[in-house]
Amino acid sequence: MPPRTATDPEAGPGPRADDLLAWYDRHRRVLPWRALAGAVPDPYRVWLSEVMLQQTTIAAVRPYFERFLTRFPDIFALAEAPEEAVMSAWAGLGYYSRARNLHACAKAVAAAGGRFPDTAEGLRKLPGIGAYTAGAIAAIAFDRPEAAVDGNVERVLSRAYAVEAPLPGSRPEIRRLTQALVPQERPGDFAQALMDLGATICTPKRPACALCPWMRPCRARSLGTQETFPRKIRVAKGALRRGAAFVAIRSGDEAVLLRTRAPEGLLGNMAEPPGSAWEPDYDVAAALLDAPLDARWKRLPGLVRHGFTHFPLELTVFVARVALATAAPSDMRFTPRSALDDEPLPGLMRKVLAHAFDPKPEPEKKPRGRPRKEPPPMPLLAAMEPPVSMPDPDPRPRVRAVPKPQPKAAPVPPQETDELFDGEVEPSPAPARARSSPRRPGPARKR
Repeated sequence: MPPRTATDPEAGPGPRADDLLAWYDRHRRVLPWRALAGAVPDPYRVWLSEVMLQQTTIAAVRPYFERFLTRFPDIFALAEAPEEAVMSAWAGLGYYSRARNLHACAKAVAAAGGRFPDTAEGLRKLPGIGAYTAGAIAAIAFDRPEAAVDGNVERVLSRAYAVEAPLPGSRPEIRRLTQALVPQERPGDFAQALMDLGATICTPKRPACALCPWMRPCRARSLGTQETFPRKIRVAKGALRRGAAFVAIRSGDEAVLLRTRAPEGLLGNMAEPPGSAWEPDYDVAAALLDAPLDARWKRLPGLVRHGFTHFPLELTVFVARVALATAAPSDMRFTPRSALDDEPLPGLMRKVLAHAFDPKPEPEKKPRGRPRKEPPPMPLLAAMEPPVSMPDPDPRPRVRAVPKPQPKAAPVPPQETDELFDGEVEPSPAPARARSSPRRPGPARKR
């Protein structure tokens, strides 16, 4: 029987927005960027959190969000800040093009008087704001009936309607289904309720269907296939790339040689120790040809590993101590170790510096499963030697058994005869002799 689709008239009633909102009123999460029940949301906080949460978890964003607000409390402070300060505050969140677009968007909003557009169409015109971010800001900050479809929402709706088409091709259909559910009242709460439902109940593995407000209308659950949604096309990850990183430490002030990456491409405008290109066939044996200056470079044990969206990376780290009077090469700078936190260093480069100051050897790979027992050592070419035949052992001498002596027969007592008869008397078997006990003397019997 083929699975029922969202357009099947016999599929039964679908999910209802009011059921989800009733669940949200009881179980809504308390988040630093989320307004309390009945309070008016701040568009700046909503916009900042939505940009930070793109492809990043709430646990990772929470400390960055609070520090960012302390450093840039409003849209004007963010717009007036230098780009290096914005990138430094963003360092560690990844996807650094978001930080550049965030800064550009802040400048555009500040130039327009500091007010965000209150429609999804107007928000889409700002730098770095796509369909999802525009829908989320319009719904949450301005209570517009717009759908905000992120990864959590895609999972919830694909299960609720058993959408068989795989992602990313099914996104237009999922967005259409989500938009049809958005209520005219409380659309912002509905958008946040969908996000909470996907993050806490309708999780990727082992969803808690018994606690879900949409348990009954969920078609994937009725089919018992909820964990197989959403359908996805597996994308092959890129080949492993390798490279080298050179950490030059200046004696005296422990300053580290850094440079700024090109504005376009991966990790654009971020700081890094100078290094080589990242290539699949990089030859580490010839890495010193890529060194930024002439020094006594020492190759550290172990590797620094990092995973990007499209490929994994392994870096070999080289360290050198240089004199205090060493001048930085062109387009590079020496930054004191105490000021490294102010540099826009991405997570990968922080790993490189941590490895340079505290190198750790490569951990030994332990075999999986039970250890295999090795066979006992065999002499060389033992398998090709002919088998050695052993002579039969000498037969054991036969020992003649000595017969056991028979017991001697007891002498037969002579038969007693009555002296009154002279003739033969037929012998009779002697009765068994009972053990006699001494007779006690008693009075004589009277006759």
